Amino acid sequence: MWDTGPVPDGNFKGGVGTMRYATATKTLTAQLAEIGYSPADIKYLALSHFHWDHVGNSNLFAGSTWLVTKAERDTMFADPPSPRTEPQNFSALRNSKTVFLTRADYDVFGDKTVIIKAAPGHSPGHQVLFLRLAKTGPVLVSGDLYHYPEERAKNKVPTTEFRADQTVASRKNIEAFLKKTGAQLWIQHDLIANSKLRKAPDYYE
Repeated sequence: MWDTGPVPDGNFKGGVGTMRYATATKTLTAQLAEIGYSPADIKYLALSHFHWDHVGNSNLFAGSTWLVTKAERDTMFADPPSPRTEPQNFSALRNSKTVFLTRADYDVFGDKTVIIKAAPGHSPGHQVLFLRLAKTGPVLVSGDLYHYPEERAKNKVPTTEFRADQTVASRKNIEAFLKKTGAQLWIQHDLIANSKLRKAPDYYE
């Protein structure tokens, strides 16, 4: 499981869920059920970073193995908490089985099909996800390395980065990786591009 959405399943009332300025019409549990899974079936959880709009249902996966850097975990459980997140939505991860990622690349299944790549800057332990799909080809899921394609095209860095210099370096590394692999870049906050992607129960092979 990569990121868990902005709206916790527990926030749904009358078929609609809200969290801050986000709205959802289907719970994550229901979306998983459509493809034959429950949260208990998920072996690994990885979050691109700790901000509220990426961690909404993290508590559902407290029984999974959490793949995270120590820097990111320390930030998530800092006292006082960051105003950019909702600690109650990932509090159960405190006791999860945890693998601390210490390398730039982490091969999740050992076959190079799913690789978590370090891309710090937006947050202390921000990371992106590389998928090698048999039919679709290579795909890289951005986290918040970029929020919109305009940031990429105009080489703009948000003023709210944890460390802008790290973001610049991470973008340079990832762009080189994209060029080397020919991977598609899926920018998670790009609403226009995302509206054209297949949604569960449909899938990419």
